Amino acid sequence: MNKYLLTPLVAVFAATAYLQPLKAQVIETIPKGVDSTYRATTTKVNDLVHTKLDVRFDYAKRYLYGKEWITLKPQFYPTDSLTLDAKGMDIKTVALVNGKSNTPLKYIYDNELLHIKLNRQYSNAEKYTIYIEYTAKPDALKVKGSAAITDAKGLYFINPDGTEKDKPTQIWTQGETESNSVWFPTIDKPNQKTTEEISMTVPAKYTTLSNGKLTAQKKNADGTRTDTWKMEQPHSPYLFMMAVGDFKIYKDTPWRGKEISYYLEPKYAPYAKQIFGKTPDMISFYSKTLGVDFPWVKYGQIVVRDYVSGAMENTTATLHGEQVQKTGRELLDGNQEGTIAHELFHQWFGDYVTAESWSNLTMNESFATFGEVIWRGHDKGKEAEDRSRYEKLTSYLRGTKNGISPALARYYYNDKEEVFDAVTYSKGSIILYALKNLLGDAAFYKGLQKYLQDNAYKNGEPQQLRLALEAVSGRDLSQYFNQWWYYGGHPILDVKYDYSNGKATVHVKQIQDPSVQTFLLPVKLDYYIGKNKITKSILINKREQDFSFDLTGKPDFVDFDVDKIIVGEIKEDKTVDDYAFQYKNAPSFANRINALNFVRKDKSPKAQQLLAAMLKDPDAEIRAISIESIDLTNAEIKNAVLPAILTIAKTDKETTARAAAITKLALTGNAAYIPLMEAGIHDQSYNVIGASLAGLTKLAPEKGAAAIKQMDADTKAHIQRPLFEFYSTDAKDEYQSHFSEALAAATRPNKAYPIIGPYVGYLFKNPNPAITEKGLADLAAAAKRLKIENLFTAQLIPAYENMSAAKTQAAAKASSTAKDALLKQAELFKKAAEAFKK
Repeated sequence: MNKYLLTPLVAVFAATAYLQPLKAQVIETIPKGVDSTYRATTTKVNDLVHTKLDVRFDYAKRYLYGKEWITLKPQFYPTDSLTLDAKGMDIKTVALVNGKSNTPLKYIYDNELLHIKLNRQYSNAEKYTIYIEYTAKPDALKVKGSAAITDAKGLYFINPDGTEKDKPTQIWTQGETESNSVWFPTIDKPNQKTTEEISMTVPAKYTTLSNGKLTAQKKNADGTRTDTWKMEQPHSPYLFMMAVGDFKIYKDTPWRGKEISYYLEPKYAPYAKQIFGKTPDMISFYSKTLGVDFPWVKYGQIVVRDYVSGAMENTTATLHGEQVQKTGRELLDGNQEGTIAHELFHQWFGDYVTAESWSNLTMNESFATFGEVIWRGHDKGKEAEDRSRYEKLTSYLRGTKNGISPALARYYYNDKEEVFDAVTYSKGSIILYALKNLLGDAAFYKGLQKYLQDNAYKNGEPQQLRLALEAVSGRDLSQYFNQWWYYGGHPILDVKYDYSNGKATVHVKQIQDPSVQTFLLPVKLDYYIGKNKITKSILINKREQDFSFDLTGKPDFVDFDVDKIIVGEIKEDKTVDDYAFQYKNAPSFANRINALNFVRKDKSPKAQQLLAAMLKDPDAEIRAISIESIDLTNAEIKNAVLPAILTIAKTDKETTARAAAITKLALTGNAAYIPLMEAGIHDQSYNVIGASLAGLTKLAPEKGAAAIKQMDADTKAHIQRPLFEFYSTDAKDEYQSHFSEALAAATRPNKAYPIIGPYVGYLFKNPNPAITEKGLADLAAAAKRLKIENLFTAQLIPAYENMSAAKTQAAAKASSTAKDALLKQAELFKKAAEAFKK
């Protein structure tokens, strides 16, 4: 154990010592259970130069008929062969283009790779063009997705026959990671860059979107139209995109002459500005902050149905899932502004400069997530920025244990799709933020500018970022990059405080798993002594250390890591009094929500008083959670807080807080709040309506049932959880159709989850075996269709077994008329559990 007595001069040295050199690059250790194959950047034999496509679609067969002219040149060494990625296609023709004629070439195709023998050897000073005619058949392809991208067939036909009610007919593409080679042959690697031209022949009634500019539209005699889109700046093949369908285009104010447009279904077109309207401001902010103007000719955003991820940053044309598409009423309860900011930031980090391999995905996704954080700060202030940082840290830590996690630069993995995780997104973003804090904003952003300019239209990796930041700042950052990019894990700090004879001591022990590195961390501390605040700096660089300071008096409180910049966990032995002091006197967002998390399950008077104070917190979520956590069984607390909760229920500007307040008031069982619930059912916010309905069905079930009957279909569709919880409680036969229809309409797992739990509860409570049989069949069909069998295995099998046992026990005590029905239900639940076990 080392002991340090830090004078101010030593403290300054400690803060800068973090930047001292450690020249050797650390090589990532191979995590247990991970393939030991080093995932090197793909070797470049040939370079893409230009890709020209002419495509048309067969909606009935779900085919794409394509013609491609692909221009390439050898990277360095002469070559007489070319290998292209081409998944699941019928290859009709492969030929070398000689002026106006084509020379057939020999090729071998194995359904994934197209190996072409060129007519001769070419040097890297020579370009050549290959013509390929092919049919793409994405629906016939057997592919595997990931947690982030749930499917990987590249080209998607949505409701192509028009048979699904209330669903538009669309075509769209999704290229990341290497799925665009399902619909056109290419070298489908991120370290390739190519210019592009796509001509799409589509039914004339439809709108199209692709990369670059729309340069031509030609009406054809057969009722189709051919749109030609050109991309004159090079970008990677996975960023190619197409979308076809009935979209309305809203053109926003151009940004320095560049078109800004939003493509939505006609129903949502009136809300385009509300959904995407901050985009021009985002472009201006990012351009100014990065010192690199938005680099492309236009920026379009389009919303599609049944998308397999959240959104995708295709160059000049971001594609969003339908969750971003909302009406004015839906937007009252929140939007997808973070996603919109994230995908836009990719236009610099991911599209303009692209990660050279999936091992270096951090150069795309960590930055885009960082872009979300700084936009929040620019748009809403430091409080919103700190909240966003806290959310990213929490998201990362949630998936870890004992400080163990993979490195950011991931050169070992079992499948490239695994890299799309909270380490790459969330952890990477707050590591970048910590680096900004270390260098200062001016140097950090000047370094990002240099990185972008040095690698424009090319590829990047962490070392290039390090060199750019070093060139600007003059500091050696090898240690920082080794620690955070090339080694995994995070610190867990056990921190204890002592004061004796005018000397304050901080004892810090790094208690993360022994297999995780020892971290070097500069940390600021604030000592609160009476009305004074004294700031100290320390440098943690060993597993266990003491740091001592001379102080004029015993501290009332110590705020460790003042800037909340540590990418890790801090364990302190704090009391309710400590958290109350911190909440009042050191009210950063992290300090406030950490105080809330400490006291939310504590029923002591001091904890409850702190929760009561939080009812006036500036953050709506803190207000909402404090409302949920307050113990109304304490009469003194109840009398003190109910007026404040009632005020929130009536007047709070944030619907999450209003809904939480209404829910809490309903729990009192006081009929005096019934008029509040009745008024809330007619609110514009679905959050408020849902909470009001749930409250009304508790306080006056007959009024709740009557209110449901008067609700329109749109409202019901938006408040499924309270609606189905009521149906589950009442459990009448006629309610089953609501469960059945809603579950059948769910297109994604997150839309099914609010239905499944209440439906199972409904089936258990309803005494009719026919209802049970139909419901279990509905649930099994949904599990298969939505690919959520694992949920059933983990949660519903034991639930079904318990229900079967409960029904059997009830049958033993039941009358003869009820016994048969109960036994039938018991058998149905048992068979359903056995079916999922198989």
